[in-house]
Amino acid sequence: MAVRTTVEIDRERIAELTAREARKLDESTAASGRMYERAVKSLSGGVASSYQLRDPWPIYLERGVGSHVWDVDGNEMVDFHNGFGSMVQGHAHPVITEAVVDRMRQGTHFAAPTEDAIVVGEELQRRWGLPQWRYTNSGSEATMDAIRIARAATGRDTVMKIFGSYHGHHDYVMVSIGVPYASIGDREDYASLPYGGGIPKAVADMTIPVPFNDAPAMERRIERLAEEGRLPACVIMEAAMMNLGVVLPEPGYLEAVREITRKHGIILIFDEVKTGVCIAAGGAVERFGVMPDMVTLAKAIGGGLPLGAIGGSDEVMEVVANGSVYQVGTYNGNPLGMAAARANLLDVMTPDAYAHLDRLDQFMQGGCAAIIDRYNLPGYTVGVGSKGCVTFARDPITDYESFKAQQDGELCDLAWLYNMNRGVFMTPGREEEWTLSIQHTIEDCQRFIDAFEEMASDLTA
Repeated sequence: MAVRTTVEIDRERIAELTAREARKLDESTAASGRMYERAVKSLSGGVASSYQLRDPWPIYLERGVGSHVWDVDGNEMVDFHNGFGSMVQGHAHPVITEAVVDRMRQGTHFAAPTEDAIVVGEELQRRWGLPQWRYTNSGSEATMDAIRIARAATGRDTVMKIFGSYHGHHDYVMVSIGVPYASIGDREDYASLPYGGGIPKAVADMTIPVPFNDAPAMERRIERLAEEGRLPACVIMEAAMMNLGVVLPEPGYLEAVREITRKHGIILIFDEVKTGVCIAAGGAVERFGVMPDMVTLAKAIGGGLPLGAIGGSDEVMEVVANGSVYQVGTYNGNPLGMAAARANLLDVMTPDAYAHLDRLDQFMQGGCAAIIDRYNLPGYTVGVGSKGCVTFARDPITDYESFKAQQDGELCDLAWLYNMNRGVFMTPGREEEWTLSIQHTIEDCQRFIDAFEEMASDLTA
């Protein structure tokens, strides 16, 4: 990336604009405020998930159609949040809606196999090239079960992950996420730090974090663990990090990781909960051309219903097939989820759909990049498929350490407010990216770009 001369943004100006935009949003979401007052009396924190929180209140939504959503105040917004990336097919897609309604008429739950589960498994097999599949109800369940399978297949306990990556809310992966820069520690020996309370230290110590985009550092840590008698059962990682905006793998990195894990007999798991279905028909495996031993999926595969999946090689998944591992769940492969997934994968997320997403992504990145250049802002655009973001940093982000060293949280907060006040619904939080849907239009994307330019103009006036 070429070195650019950028403007020095006045921090007082950021604070001034943030206060103005926050007041504006609060005034336009009074009904959300009243609903929050009601919610806190029965829901802990007033929400169903901690990631839905926002000060002074979260924005409560009422409905969504196509690329648009409406909040309880009646504000209409183009949705670039899309359920943390779950709704790449858009809201209330008629094909998926029809499939789910039809399934409801025939019965919603049996805790017994149905043909749709086979059809979906065959399609996942075709897309990812992995022969064996099982279902879960979420991404957290998928990564939890994948790790258990890897442990059983190798007879080892230790788990290796990428420092800063999120892989769900079970204890073994709630480690070394959201760490302040000063606490990251030695790059050759990153600390295993619990993410929030309730995670036993003994559990956290079994999960070893390493930097992204640094295969030699990964191998050195593996070799030291081997000397300690703690060779990992698996490396679980996103092929492209999706919780720092978007951080793409550098050329040759994934290939090197594949070679290292194979050399040491370690099972390589690609967590594709955010990338699967969203960045290509076969997710990151197709996009980057590297085959892991296992893949975990969720979010977008369900067409808006809770659904996760685990794919693996015959060798790895044998421990499930022979009963050594109990991969179970009352709602695993539930008929509603399978009907939605079947329609989603076979009839909605088609080659034309992915071509449309790529066109929108290029338009978004190009429009935002032009604004960055025009106003000499410290930042750049990055994206792949339906996923992308503006990263406010002077130098390229390659891993969590470089992200925390440069993160401009104040600019991220301001950008979110500008978007919300101009009819662009974005995920709350400083680390999130946009998700396009196949029902987005160029006009929808232009609204995002226009909001960004207004912020850039106000910042540099």
